[in-house]
Amino acid sequence: MSVAKVTEITAGSPESFEHAVSTGLTRAGKTLKGIQGAWIKEQKVVWDGSAISEFRVTLKVTFILQD
Repeated sequence: MSVAKVTEITAGSPESFEHAVSTGLTRAGKTLKGIQGAWIKEQKVVWDGSAISEFRVTLKVTFILQD
């Protein structure tokens, strides 16, 4: 039987929310082994006064604990 843990991360991208999710999961995969999935808890944008400068997401990442 597997035991999973959920951790929260925040990632950003100047391109899109989708790219921010991909960036966050790619980076998390360098540290967390056995990632099973993630869900988006929150989405935000950074406004520089005339345009969106960054898309940010807060993700809940689920991964399996190793023995």
